[in-house]
Amino acid sequence: MNVMSTATNESPSEVQLAVTGGVAVITLDAPQRRNALTVAMARELIAVCDRVDADPSIGAVVVTGAGAYFCAGGERPTLAAAGERPADPDMFEAMGDIYQSFKRVGELEPPTIAAIRGGAVGAGMNLALATDLRIVADDARLMSGFLGIHLHQGGGHGTLLARTGAREAGNAMALFGESVVGQRAVDLGLAWESVPADAVESRAVELAAVPAADPELARRTAASMRLQASLDDSAWSRGLQLERATQMWSMRRRHLDAERD
Repeated sequence: MNVMSTATNESPSEVQLAVTGGVAVITLDAPQRRNALTVAMARELIAVCDRVDADPSIGAVVVTGAGAYFCAGGERPTLAAAGERPADPDMFEAMGDIYQSFKRVGELEPPTIAAIRGGAVGAGMNLALATDLRIVADDARLMSGFLGIHLHQGGGHGTLLARTGAREAGNAMALFGESVVGQRAVDLGLAWESVPADAVESRAVELAAVPAADPELARRTAASMRLQASLDDSAWSRGLQLERATQMWSMRRRHLDAERD
């Protein structure tokens, strides 16, 4: 197994990359905050994806989270800072990096699988939906989560939900705050398989081993499947930009409401 890290002397890595037999496992490694995305973590994730695409021996990718949770979305202090200074160029760029991190996962050349334990919320659900396939734990919860914190969705969330083909489920989650757990996600077409929590990563790696046996063919097949399913970049990019202004407005509104309280 080849284990790589993006750590520096000043900043320990929060995204780990391990490669075995043509399967790359990308692990969000901040379990103390349920792997919620910070700007620094998002930039690390983008860099790791670049390294995966640059290695032609990698034929499949598993994305997972360390600890008991896949990804709890954007880190709350980061969202709060965006609400305080939504028009600040640095903040606008920082939020763009968070969006780009899960979009970059969606652009990976090899086939991708999300291995989800605990839950995926908000931007964490965007990350899960960015992959080609999802394996969920029997007790893992998928939820949009934006309504619960009084924010408009972001990152192209509506586009990602819509392209699963589960329109009723997408509307229930994004418009009405519903969540789905385990096998229910499979039944709705949001995931491929539900397994016990301790088997999520191993099942994902087992599936990934098949395309990883022929990396060149795997990458070409992934590109063909995505194009034929109209999962090209343009629709997601449009959705991301469509949501962005309203999400920033909602962040600012939440900040002003908090100040008044």
